[in-house]
Amino acid sequence: MKLYFTPGACSMAPHIVLREADLPCELVQVDLSKHQTDTGEDYYKINPKGYVPALRLDNGELLTEVAVTLQYLADQKPASGLAPRAGTMEHYRVIEWLSFIASEVHKQFGPMFNPKITAEWKQNQLNTLGRRFTYLSEQLDGNQYLFGGKFTIADAYLFTVLNWTGFLDIDLGKWPRLKDYMARIAARPAVKEAMKEEGLVK
Repeated sequence: MKLYFTPGACSMAPHIVLREADLPCELVQVDLSKHQTDTGEDYYKINPKGYVPALRLDNGELLTEVAVTLQYLADQKPASGLAPRAGTMEHYRVIEWLSFIASEVHKQFGPMFNPKITAEWKQNQLNTLGRRFTYLSEQLDGNQYLFGGKFTIADAYLFTVLNWTGFLDIDLGKWPRLKDYMARIAARPAVKEAMKEEGLVK
């Protein structure tokens, strides 16, 4: 397999899962400002959508979208426990979390990276994110992870997007459970390895 990634972007979630599941995979860095890989390939020719992640499978097929790549990787190593077995209610709960993170958390961060964002628009996004953070904090009450004591692909995704608060100087002080959650996941060996590989930590 081959994972196309950009350091710190949402592609870090499948990168984390690759390491958690100990799956062999080649990493290819993409410069999204130029839409080129680190070897000079036109990224649009690889993924016409133009964004990461993209996962090239061994049979040549390309998978995109964070939630899909996460589920695919977890299914390659069922014994890892990174996603519940298909057909179980727990499986649908993981999909529910992935959908929530994608549409209600991930996409709320997007405008914050736009240099043309107005103060009013930015405040609107912060207010919306604040409500999402409160909900997440409530769900983590008494739980180490989104599924109690078990780390799953949903945690890899949530950690990745919440990590953007650091880039955007968004203070999580109002949500101490989220701060603890982030620290707990950041301490996982696979997460440390992924972040080091992407140049986010030393």
